Amino acid sequence: MSNVSFGQYYPTQSFVHKCDPRQKIVFLIVFIVAVSLSTTFYALGACAFVLALAVAFSRIPFKSLLKSVKAVIFLLLFTAILNLFFHKGETPLWEGSFITKEAVYFTLFLSIRLCLLVLASSLLTLTTSPVSLTDGVESLLTPLKWIRFPVHELALIMSLALRFIPTLGEQTSRIMNAQKARGANFETGSLIKRAKAVIPILIPLLISAFRSSEELGDAMNARCYSGSKKRTKYKKLTFGWRDLLSFLLVVALLVGVIVMRAYLPAL
Repeated sequence: MSNVSFGQYYPTQSFVHKCDPRQKIVFLIVFIVAVSLSTTFYALGACAFVLALAVAFSRIPFKSLLKSVKAVIFLLLFTAILNLFFHKGETPLWEGSFITKEAVYFTLFLSIRLCLLVLASSLLTLTTSPVSLTDGVESLLTPLKWIRFPVHELALIMSLALRFIPTLGEQTSRIMNAQKARGANFETGSLIKRAKAVIPILIPLLISAFRSSEELGDAMNARCYSGSKKRTKYKKLTFGWRDLLSFLLVVALLVGVIVMRAYLPAL
């Protein structure tokens, strides 16, 4: 879990880091819509090209992004196996095979789609600090304040949840090393034995998580933190030319995907 990049912030000076957090959130939402509407490999290729541009301008090592894929590798394999064996098709992969070419293409298509979604989400957290992400979410959800929705509290909860992902990973690694030093074995044995071996990890992890949340709450109270309406911002969010360029790029991507969806045959 300590190798998972999701929720971690990579500090550097880049085009993407200097973009407004609201625009980066909008970029991610529109990108997810574009990937979801893609029905051909050409559309996925366009999405991958736009994501590659974003990664290049973010100056983030590609290895850091690949770590986020490790977190969903089991989901990728599980989905791939299910689609290979249960997706219907007419052309067998070889004579007498119950796996069809259509199933292989569909499995590859879904795997690429899932990887793009995970990489784009990780890129947002890697290029946006938790404070900026909180401010961006709160600003985008401002209209909900008219119906007395606790926008600030929701944005704060989301930011803290993202911030504590790497912290929980470090605590899990520390607890596992302590259990291994006491003779625990997490790598061998049947599936049931491995599941039972996880129980000694979950209990201290939950206790540590509750202790961390209590310490955080005490620290916020000691600093007289309050999410009142009169609360001001240290940094005010402003749109710039970088945000305009990224917005036009992702809108062009969405329009292109919709055109390809309308005129190109689906997979």
